[in-house]
Amino acid sequence: MTPQVKKILSFYESENPGIINNLARILNHGYLSGTGKMVILPVDQGFEHGPVLSFTPNKSEGADSKNSPDGANPYDPSYHFKLALASGCNAYAAPLGFLRGGAREFAGELPLILKVNNSDSLYKDPEAPIPALTASVESALELGCVAVGFTIYPGSAERKQMYEEIAQVSEYARRYGLAVVIWSYPRGEGVSKKGETALDVVAYSAHIAAQLGAHIIKVKPPSDYIENEKAKELIQAENMNVNQLSDRVRYVLKSAFNNKRIVIFSGGPAKERKMFLEEIRELAKGGSFGSIVGRNAFKRPFDSAVSLMKEVMDIYKGV
Repeated sequence: MTPQVKKILSFYESENPGIINNLARILNHGYLSGTGKMVILPVDQGFEHGPVLSFTPNKSEGADSKNSPDGANPYDPSYHFKLALASGCNAYAAPLGFLRGGAREFAGELPLILKVNNSDSLYKDPEAPIPALTASVESALELGCVAVGFTIYPGSAERKQMYEEIAQVSEYARRYGLAVVIWSYPRGEGVSKKGETALDVVAYSAHIAAQLGAHIIKVKPPSDYIENEKAKELIQAENMNVNQLSDRVRYVLKSAFNNKRIVIFSGGPAKERKMFLEEIRELAKGGSFGSIVGRNAFKRPFDSAVSLMKEVMDIYKGV
């Protein structure tokens, strides 16, 4: 147990030993073990966006990989377990079906996070988006998971139901020592499209997730846009520098109980390698606890994905 990990665990001193143990399992696993940083592979995109859009490789980097395990491809649940393991990820997060597709074969090799609610893109409600509950705490226990994952959409007309659902799921998960990971993505009639990644909105969303009891919070990298005019006035009055992503990351972390909650940032849609790594450097410079990288990994050939993930981890390890 390193000093960095001990310090982070001290932020959660009111939690039961099971939760502390499972947070420690994530922080002490993989290439970044003991550093206090984490990189998680999430593969809920098939449910969210569909298999063709999610798992068809980027043609710019080639459709196949000579080092792809056993000729598998991203449509195969075992592929993602192997990718997370080969990359040295701290954990792997996915919906029920994908985890059931490999949990027995890879039992004990990798901390697992069960995504217990999910959305699909076949039906869209721009004013009131809300994910469906698609799994249970019992399923997480059955699969040997260390945590449950849950998405909320601050700004949605259905936010009340989401907040009530995560309160119930969180209470039940805690009882059995499972950590809680909240994807906090502002969306819906309460925010503009540009506002979904606005600095003040992302920071507010991180704070909401912390208030809802999240141990690990996932948000999008914030832009320099400020949605709320009053917030803009206050930020300007305080002479806050928000020009660089690293500066904006510091503000988001401050909003999550003054850096006392683990906040990690999404990788977003697949990007050109250089652009993606530059973003990671800014996140790391700002003090991010890590990243959760999905499409930027598995949309690439296996060997390219592994090398990219290792480079991401080296950036966090070097901070």
